[in-house]
Amino acid sequence: MLRLRASCLGLCIVFLLVFVSLAFAGERFTDNGDGTVTDHQLGVMWAKYDNLGDIDWRGAQRYCRWGPPQIMGKYDNWRLPTTEELKSLFVRDKKYKGYETHCGQKVKMVPEIELSCGWVWTSEVKSITARVYNFQRGYHYMELKRHWKAYRALPIRDLQEGK
Repeated sequence: MLRLRASCLGLCIVFLLVFVSLAFAGERFTDNGDGTVTDHQLGVMWAKYDNLGDIDWRGAQRYCRWGPPQIMGKYDNWRLPTTEELKSLFVRDKKYKGYETHCGQKVKMVPEIELSCGWVWTSEVKSITARVYNFQRGYHYMELKRHWKAYRALPIRDLQEGK
């Protein structure tokens, strides 16, 4: 009888831990309702949408520096994301099918942020190349900065007190 109670208690604890983990998993992101999404895990704010068109690295850098047009001036310190920041948005769960982008590519990106195509420029550069993250397969690579077809800019900013 004691063994049965112990195993029942153990099972209840495991269930509780799984339930609590699932409950908090959904709280990573908050849609701010203004074209931005707060990422509580990283302590950053993302633009909800990318730039919605093909763009080279310099154009992506410029777009991110000024921030998304629909909220220009409301927030400051926008920038290109790092590879690690983008990597944190890729969903590795095999059960998650992802969503289809405007360019027809299926991506495994968190659903709170919407991409129009699956390749996103990062802030990491080396001479004439910059790193790109692929949200279809979850890997990154270096690409010439002047290439633009299917690449996107996704602004991010660090959260700070005040603005």
